[in-house]
Formats: sequence, structure tokens, C-alpha cells
Amino acid sequence: MDELLQFLIAGLKNGSIYALVALGFTIVFAATGAINFAQGEFFMLGGMLGVFFTELGLPLPLAALAAIAATAAIGAAFELLAVRPIAGGDPLRIIMVTIGGAVVLRQLALHLFGPDERALAPFTEGASLKLFGAAIERQTVWIWGLTALAVIALALLYRRTAFGRAMRATSIQRDAARLVGVNANAMVTWSFALAAALGAVGGLAVAPLTQTAFGVGAGMGVKGFAAAILGGLGNPVAAVGGGLILGLLESLTAGYVNPSYKDGVAVVVMLVVLFVRPQGLFGGSRRVKV
Repeated sequence: MDELLQFLIAGLKNGSIYALVALGFTIVFAATGAINFAQGEFFMLGGMLGVFFTELGLPLPLAALAAIAATAAIGAAFELLAVRPIAGGDPLRIIMVTIGGAVVLRQLALHLFGPDERALAPFTEGASLKLFGAAIERQTVWIWGLTALAVIALALLYRRTAFGRAMRATSIQRDAARLVGVNANAMVTWSFALAAALGAVGGLAVAPLTQTAFGVGAGMGVKGFAAAILGGLGNPVAAVGGGLILGLLESLTAGYVNPSYKDGVAVVVMLVVLFVRPQGLFGGSRRVKV
């Protein structure tokens, strides 16, 4: 039982990170109808910029906030410079642009920060916590807390603020939102910024445990996308559920089957869901009148 509990803790830790990345995919998909395959690079930038700002001498809390703000600004600039010029066209074009943008961001990070792995200090020092014989690293508690805080903040933003309702209106029907005075283009830009910020939070939270490097975004992007597909693309709550389930499946596979199969779980899950239930585990089917 101690071993099982340890695997469950590890799965929920990884699943929380996947959930943050999946939320970014969901937010951009709702706003544009396309997949932003640069989302994994925002995760990478969060960790790398956090390390960079601490090396400049900023205290860790300020460095983390600066990294999130800088990544959000990069996400907004990416939408304005790369996505906005082809907005309203074929979603496949947007997808191809985001893939190219991911490559550009990865190479820029390589040239700016170098190829070596970089370490970020833990948010809280101290020995691991104990729970019924299982160990919980203090950074894992931070990961859970930050994920819960992000989900709650996102729910409050969408449900309780005029700005959030404008974002929701744009994601549901952009033309109708324009008719009631919503600046739809600005909402799309803010969606990219918010998705980038969520990715940066994930990159910052996990960097003290696994270190970070210019190439970590690609793999995390695949797992975040798989989590969004598993839960139901376009539904933030479903994206979180998909991330947690994927993390648990990976951890149990590594523990009870073979650790070498762990990274393949996301791809297998994504393919199975696309064939069996394309709307995801928590998504409902829709009828479209044509």
C-alpha cells in the first residue's frame, strides 16, 4: 500500500503539471479554433526565465513573477506577430505557424541560455513530508497548490468579471461578441497571454524537481495536448481532469509495468481517445445543423 500511495502521489504531481499545460491548449483552442503547438515552449520559458532572473540577483518570488509576466508578454507578441496576420483563415495554417513558432522559441532559448540543464531553487527548503509511509516533496505541495490556485482564479475570472465574460463570449461566438462591443481581437491576444502564463507557472513549479533546459517544452507539449484531448478539448475543467488521469496512468505504468513505457502512455492514450471517443472523457457530443 505504501508503494501504491507513492505512485499515486507521483501521478498527481505530474498530472497537475499536465493540467496547467492542457489549460493553455484549451484556452487558445476556445478563442481561435486551432491548436497552439507552441504551448510547450511557454512551459520551457517559464523555468528558463525563472533561472535567468534569479541569476541576475532577483529574489525567487520576484524572479518567478517576472518570468510569468515575461512569458505572458511573449505569448501576446506571438499572437500579434505570427497568428493575427492569418486569423480567420484555415485553422491548419494557424497550427503550422504555431509549430514553426515552437521551433523558433526553442532555438532562441538554446542560443540565449545554452544547452545545459539549469536548476532553480526549491520554493520551500526542508525534508520531505510523510503521509502513511509515503514521502511527499515540499515542491510537490507547491505544484498542487499552484494548480488549484490557477484553476480557481481562472474560474473566477470567467464567471465573475466582465473581462472574463468577454473572453468567454469571444470563444463562443466571435461575431456576436463584436456586435455587443467586445474587442474580439484583443480577447484572442489576452487568451494567448493567459495560456502562456499558465505554461510558465508549470515550468517554474517543476524546475526545482527536474531542472530545466531549452528542449523540455516539446515533450511537455505532447503530454499537455494528450491531457486536453483525454479530458475534452475546449473545456477547462475537463482539461484538468484529463491531466490528472494521464499523470496517474503514467505513474502506475512506470511502477507496475515498465518505466521505459512511461513516456509512450500519452501518445497511446491520445490515439485511443481520438478513435473511440473524440470528444474526450468529459466532453459531450454536439449536433451541428448544416
